[in-house]
Amino acid sequence: MALLIRLFVALSDSRLAVLLARPVPQAPAPSGHRPWLRAAGWLAVLGPFFFLSYGLANWWTGRLPHVGSVVFGWERHIPFLSWTILPYMSLDAFYAGSLFLCATRAELDTHAKRLLAASIISVVGFLVFPLQFSFVRPATSGFNGALFEVLMGFDKPYNQAPSLHISLVILVWLVFARHLRGVARWTMHIWFSLIAVSVFTTFQHHFIDGVAGAAVAVVVVYLLPEAPHAWRPVLAPADGSWRRWLAAGYLLGATGAAGLAAALGGWFWLLLWPAVALLLVSLAYGHFGVQIFQKNAGRLSWAAGLLLWPYRMGAWWSSRWFTRHEAPAAEVVPGVWLGRAPGRANLRQFSAAILDLTAEFSRPAAARQRPYRSVPLLDLVVPAPVELAEAVAALNELSPTGPVLVHCALGYSRAAIVVAAWLLHRGLAATPEAAVARVRAGRPQVVLSGRHCAALAEYAVAYCPQPMLAH
Repeated sequence: MALLIRLFVALSDSRLAVLLARPVPQAPAPSGHRPWLRAAGWLAVLGPFFFLSYGLANWWTGRLPHVGSVVFGWERHIPFLSWTILPYMSLDAFYAGSLFLCATRAELDTHAKRLLAASIISVVGFLVFPLQFSFVRPATSGFNGALFEVLMGFDKPYNQAPSLHISLVILVWLVFARHLRGVARWTMHIWFSLIAVSVFTTFQHHFIDGVAGAAVAVVVVYLLPEAPHAWRPVLAPADGSWRRWLAAGYLLGATGAAGLAAALGGWFWLLLWPAVALLLVSLAYGHFGVQIFQKNAGRLSWAAGLLLWPYRMGAWWSSRWFTRHEAPAAEVVPGVWLGRAPGRANLRQFSAAILDLTAEFSRPAAARQRPYRSVPLLDLVVPAPVELAEAVAALNELSPTGPVLVHCALGYSRAAIVVAAWLLHRGLAATPEAAVARVRAGRPQVVLSGRHCAALAEYAVAYCPQPMLAH
């Protein structure tokens, strides 16, 4: 439970920038009046929908002949704290208030859609995987007891996983964290932490319900990001057949991880996390490209960073393991360095502008005070000419500022082909083969094949200045 609580605290804390590689979003500047009338309209839709759908799921599960439970033995040590019914019940007021706190119509619509999506996903979970709470709640009297009676008049020991209460507290918390400052913000941190804990100390949910509820909230935020995001497919992707093989391989890995989770149960359900990460990577290679990573201005969205964390950790370990006997970077031509994703120690030792070609990593915190550009490219595949052109343009922007580090994860492929394309564009290499040879002379470990040379030839024809092609 401690891990879950730490996640909830992180979601609204300013330390989210460190934990999830994205700064806490600032409150959007209001233009004119807040959309209170529209907020009232959303509340008029969301309120009845919640009570009707939640009640329907309770009624349906209550008619089943047998409803099981998923509970760990250590959960019996969680204390029942009757007073925590106060923060538990207060979520209803904060739920309604969060709609009226939104400063713009776009912010309001995104938040309301998240609340609606979380409710729909949760109710589907209640109906497909019915569970019930298995502990006996102690008798409670006084004001707290009256609140429990009100709660029991509507709620039943069903509707367990995913915990809709946990999903909603995260989504509502994000809005309050965005708009409050100073003492008010820290007061809300404390109160929303109590709301999150109260789902367990009021004997409303088991631990697995809370984990599932948190997962639903993260998925909803990922699918409905704050910044407008178009889920456009990659058109005519370069290296199409190889991309499909990679997509199939990652999909197979996702299926295997999910199968192990279902077969072994218990803590092995955590394998669903890498299964989701591998599924998303499969979608990136098969259809959506780098949009899956939601990387903007060098930072992945916190939801993408969290969902893809198992894959990202594997990629980081790979970048360190396969380059452990090599220099982190090598100078190809004066002022242009080619290397792996820099760590904190590399950045302290080497002062240079950075051209980041990874889709899977966020901009290091230690690199925020130096010139930086990000052109996300997928690993293991050949970039399209238009992607090379964008990366070369970024390198041209950075090169007048001084030394530039062009990096991908290992510095073997993505960064190497971009430096080769830049050499062609600047007339420092006459042919793709000559550009590759010059890159390989600086960093012999690069992996550039005939397919890369073909892509460089296409890039040169389409984007290199004609006088340079005459060499």
